[in-house]
Amino acid sequence: MILAFWCVLVAAFMPVALVGYAKFTGNRRMSPKENHHPRVWLEDSEGPQKRAYWAQLNSFEAFPPFAAAVIIAVIAGGSVTAINILAVLFILLRVLYGWCYITDRASWRSMVWFGATLCTIALFIVAAVG
Repeated sequence: MILAFWCVLVAAFMPVALVGYAKFTGNRRMSPKENHHPRVWLEDSEGPQKRAYWAQLNSFEAFPPFAAAVIIAVIAGGSVTAINILAVLFILLRVLYGWCYITDRASWRSMVWFGATLCTIALFIVAAVG
């Protein structure tokens, strides 16, 4: 299995890590009682916890195009080296994106989001020229 497929797995579980941060760090941690309505609890959170939740939502949005791009690039016979580099770069940028979101670095967050989005677009280009 190529490295890019492992990156798809990491990207699939990145939202879980972000919501874990939201639920189990900070001053207001989620209790078992509050787990009956986790979305209500997350909506009522504030600060870094709320931003981690928002980063989770954005990670759900970023995952399908990325996963499709990796799969399509491989099926189309694109350069495995290029696919792996772009997939790893996507993951690194998305981790940085989460950090920027949680620590409220809005301008950096937007630039990093754009970089990760360019990786997804580049994967489709690799498929097109593959």
